[in-house]
Amino acid sequence: MAERPLDPLETVRSRLDPTAVPFTDRGSRILVFREPDQHRLYVRVCERWPKLEYAEGTYRVRPPLIKEAELLDGDGKPVAWDLAPYPHALVFHTPLGRFELCFATPELLALRPPRGRWGIRFVVRAVSVTPDRRGGRARGVRNVAYTTNAPILRNEAVATEAGQWRVTVVVDDHPQPLFTLNVTPRLGFDRRIQPLGLFEDAERRWRQWFDRVPPCPPHLRAAYLYAWYLMRAGLISSRFYVTREAMVPSKVHYVGLWQWDAFFHALAYRHVDAQLAHDQFRVLFDHQRPDGMVPDCVFDEGLVERMGYPVDASVTKPPVAGWCLWRVYEATGDTDFLDEMYEPLTRWQRWWLERCDRDGDGVCQYDHPFSSGLDDSPLWDHGMPVESPDLNTYLCLQAESLGYIAAALGFSEEAWAWRAQADQLADSLLHHLYDPKARVFWAQRMTEQGHERVPVLAAVSLFPLLTGRMPEAVRASLVDRLEDPESFWTPYPVPTVARCDPTYDPDRMWRGPVWVNINYLLIEALLRCGDPDRARELCDRTLEMVAAFPDIREYYNPETGQPGTQAAPAFGWSAALFIDLAVRRDRGEI
Repeated sequence: MAERPLDPLETVRSRLDPTAVPFTDRGSRILVFREPDQHRLYVRVCERWPKLEYAEGTYRVRPPLIKEAELLDGDGKPVAWDLAPYPHALVFHTPLGRFELCFATPELLALRPPRGRWGIRFVVRAVSVTPDRRGGRARGVRNVAYTTNAPILRNEAVATEAGQWRVTVVVDDHPQPLFTLNVTPRLGFDRRIQPLGLFEDAERRWRQWFDRVPPCPPHLRAAYLYAWYLMRAGLISSRFYVTREAMVPSKVHYVGLWQWDAFFHALAYRHVDAQLAHDQFRVLFDHQRPDGMVPDCVFDEGLVERMGYPVDASVTKPPVAGWCLWRVYEATGDTDFLDEMYEPLTRWQRWWLERCDRDGDGVCQYDHPFSSGLDDSPLWDHGMPVESPDLNTYLCLQAESLGYIAAALGFSEEAWAWRAQADQLADSLLHHLYDPKARVFWAQRMTEQGHERVPVLAAVSLFPLLTGRMPEAVRASLVDRLEDPESFWTPYPVPTVARCDPTYDPDRMWRGPVWVNINYLLIEALLRCGDPDRARELCDRTLEMVAAFPDIREYYNPETGQPGTQAAPAFGWSAALFIDLAVRRDRGEI
């Protein structure tokens, strides 16, 4: 008998934990959490609000916009509930009957109660709250309107402390009851009550999303569907500097669009939606500077392109755009998008080669540690700037990809020039950073006296394999190092810092944990250097590690395979690259 296919909504429901991963929706900045061990909810907003950072700290530590939200009976007493969290709705089973919560729009939550008398109570952050005959309006750092079509029996807003208001609403029976909550930065509110079809439409949108995903190995399907859930739930709509619909790395921990995260996200979107895949590039390149640099990060409220900590320098991210873009083109075949992006990419490549090769030796350097994406790596502990093996590897791949793009566009001479540049970058990398005695690549710190080796054995020491241009002896030495259990072939490979290195810490960000994007790049490296069996093994072990847990996290412990204790939940590129590996594994490409 054929195995019954998994229902995607039920499958994802079994993995959702709204105490850690919020209920949210495509395009929305509203995050609904359950208070642990309580029959209450709270609401945060996926926005930075830089003006509040001086008074309240970053968005991660600020008080919720709405807290202590609880359902009430007709007498105004709290009601207990059992929660079933689906992608499209939160379903509350109560003694009064079934309550359901869904997104009507990215800024509008809709609560459908059972027939009869019922109520709701919550605390809202606001300067003022004005009740009215349909609910009320709260004005503050973000504006909130609550509205119902049911006859209101009780409607109170009481200031509990400075900037905090406790709102209580109790209503009578209505044949088609609905309660909405509009959370918005706008001056105008959305107070429409349209009870028909809201929940059915929410479910339909999610089912249409899951219907588009390609096949994957059957034993991975539950984690695979959850990863696709994250790829839709993590999207935010365009607003101010965020010029396109795009995915944030984690609506809980990382509110913004970081450059290489966005390009990795595109590798998953290419399988279901070319427009989404393309917009993950456009949203960053919309802000490319005149000199060619692409900013580190884009927020609703602005850009990050320079930082004063821990050094004062321009900040960007590793140049993986061209390589990722070519992978997207291989799936979509959209030559017009190649044509659109070719010139911006050439300017981006030129910026690195002209601005970041300070000593003219053909090896570019990171001037700020955050430009590497490996923010807390021990590679930067000895000071900046640093010539690191990963950077010239990325630049070599980007030059190679620009050659492919130029050829596809009919620019044969430019294609030849890009291929020659890729060869030269690989040669410089080999000449300046390879240590034939240690048989590994080292980073070098640039000093006034010259170059000083950074004594840290990191996974990026193996990255020149990705160029596909290393001599056989070098290739073999790097693969040997990768396979060494005292270096990188840990119980759950590959640690970001070698197990034998004094700075190795298996649970500290970028100082040992396994990151899916690093494994993904090393899988590509093994394929490119002619070792498909080892690539397949690393792919399978990576997929199994991620699939073993209900959520998909930022990084994992290389000794235990457990998610890192401080790792961000619902993490974007882990989900995106898990998807891409699973799809390609199913197709026999790995």
